[in-house]
Order: sequence, then C-alpha cells, then structure tokens
Amino acid sequence: MAAAAIVRGPSQQVSRIWRFAKFSNRQSVGIRAYSALMSPPSKAVVYEHHGAPDSVTRVIERLPEEIKENDLCVKMLASPINPSDINRIEGVYPIRPQVPAVGGYEGVGEVYIVGSAVRDFAPGDRVILSPPSSGTWQTFVVKEQSVWHKISKDTPIEYAATIIVNPLSALRMLEDFVSLNSGDSIVQNGATSTVGQCIVQLAQLRGIHSINIIRDRPGSDEAKETLKKLGAAEVFTESQLNLKNVKSLLDGIPEPAVGFNCVGGDSASLVLKFLRHGGTMVTYGGMSKKPVSVSTSSFIFKDLSLRGFWLQKWLGSDKATECRRMIDYLLSLVLEGKLKYEMEMTSFDDFHIALDKALGKLGSQPKQVIRF
Repeated sequence: MAAAAIVRGPSQQVSRIWRFAKFSNRQSVGIRAYSALMSPPSKAVVYEHHGAPDSVTRVIERLPEEIKENDLCVKMLASPINPSDINRIEGVYPIRPQVPAVGGYEGVGEVYIVGSAVRDFAPGDRVILSPPSSGTWQTFVVKEQSVWHKISKDTPIEYAATIIVNPLSALRMLEDFVSLNSGDSIVQNGATSTVGQCIVQLAQLRGIHSINIIRDRPGSDEAKETLKKLGAAEVFTESQLNLKNVKSLLDGIPEPAVGFNCVGGDSASLVLKFLRHGGTMVTYGGMSKKPVSVSTSSFIFKDLSLRGFWLQKWLGSDKATECRRMIDYLLSLVLEGKLKYEMEMTSFDDFHIALDKALGKLGSQPKQVIRF
C-alpha cells in the first residue's frame, strides 16, 4: 500500500491525497495508486491564442497541480494588470509564455503548502515572485521555492503586488544611464503613469528636480497638482511646450542631463528639446505607438544620445540578489510613506471590468490591481 503524503498547510493537519494513474494496453489494464502533494483547484485567467485581451481571455477552473519537494503552493492575494501583460496577450511582447497560458506577471500571495524539502518558508509567509514570472492571474500558483521572496506582512498588498515592474524600472533608470547628483534635473513624459510617479518621488529623495510632461486632457490641472504633491518641480501639458525655446520655462532649474520617454512621437520630441548638450534620452515604452523622430541637428550640434531600457533584460542578467535588495528598499519607502502611486483594487470576480479599464475603454483610470 502506498504511503500517504503529509501536507504542511494552514491547518497543520495531516491529509491523505491520492492520485491514480491508469495504464492500459490491448491485453490488460492496470491501476496503481501513489501519494502526491497537490494544490487546491485554481481559478485562472487564460488565453489560448494571441489577440485582443478582452476577446481572447477567459476565466476557467484549473485542476490541482502537483507540488514537488522544492515547490511552494502560494495562495495569491493580488496581481496587477500592467501594459506589458496586455502586450504579452496581444503577442507583441518579445518574450511571452507559450499558449495556452495564464495571464499576469507579478503579484503577492501567502504560502499555502510547502514541499517536503522546503525549510526556509512556512505556511502563512507573505511572498512575491522575484524575479517575476508569468501566470499570476490565478488563485493558487505552484513554483519552485527559489523564485519566491519573503516580505513583511505590514506591506499593503496592493504595493507588494506592484513593486517590481514599475517602481523597479524607475529606480534602475535613474541609476543606470547618467550619474545624477543632488541639484541635477531630469525630464520625462508620461509623468502620470506609475513609473512616472515613482520617478518623481525617487528623484526628489535624492534632491533631483523633475520636469514632467503630461497629455492635454480633461483633469490635467488635477494631474498637475497630484504630481506637485509627489515632489515634481515642474509639470507642463504638451500644448504648453509648443514654443521654440522650452528651456525659458525652467525658471532656474538646470538643463536635464537625462530624459525618460514612454510615449514616443511628438511627446518624445518634447523631451529632447529640454536636454542639455550631451544629454541622453532613455525610451522604455511607446504608448502612442508612434516612432521617435530626431532631427539631424540634435545629433550634430547637441550630441544627444538615445538609449533603451527593458526591465526583463536587466532581471535576466543574474541579478536576483541585487533585485531583492532593491525591492526591500522600495518596500521600505512604501512603509515610510515616501513612495506611493495611484491604484484601484478590483475583485477577481470583476476581472473583465478591470481589464476594460486597463485597456482605456472607460477613460483614464488608475493602475488596476486584481484582488483574489
């Protein structure tokens, strides 16, 4: 008789979980039973082919999954809908999971069951995926223990769920391209985005002035005030910058050495206008879906440089320890009230409402975070 598996879960009870495998051929059929540690059934957002997210995604019930000796089964608490998640579903992201796939890329959960060889985690621990990986839009996630990072339970779950993709991008861009000192300045478009809000606050903590460009739209005055409260030195709408000498608006702020572009098109050109001689523009997104155009004179007479940033490439360069150190730093800023950004929590039962908001179908909306 096969031995029963011991499940170390929240109830701390010993359970018998049996799995049967059936083996057959033309002459005979044999059945053998063996013990296996299994996750609970999971509700998940899946897509079987690439396309418009509101058309190809659906919520299904997934069967229990085997928990191997070094695995954790984590009960997910929250996971955001990021632009990169949408790009993966659409099939335009350069690295994406093989379909059929579960959506989502980062999130926070609680350890529910640990594998037999796991010693550094226990049921009830609060954990995030570090580095992040696909498949977080489901109620239970089973992955090897090395990809999980334990965090403080004091961290609000919406920040724990969203701390990597956007805040870490902001931190890395401020550190990786130009040596910035207190008193320097940066310029960025897409300033109301989560990355933009983080750049404003992280720059201010270092005494760096941020010049911010936002779209002309209803509520732009309120958006300006919000960014000012976060620490923005200057905030301009795109229409305010339709003049030849934008640097006359700086009012004593030094010309920026670096600019951050997540929009492209004319908005990227506005970032370039602000940069000082020898400055660098870093592109990390293209929300307008329009190319970046640069005049010949910008290269010849201003010696500007164009760079790109992709967080996933950075995360894939054997930086797990450094990544976790920076995550802990960012989470400490959250707990100190020094890092915040707009979010809206939505029940998993209303996933497609949250998805519509993330797709912009309901106007400008905060970052959507699914709560399981």
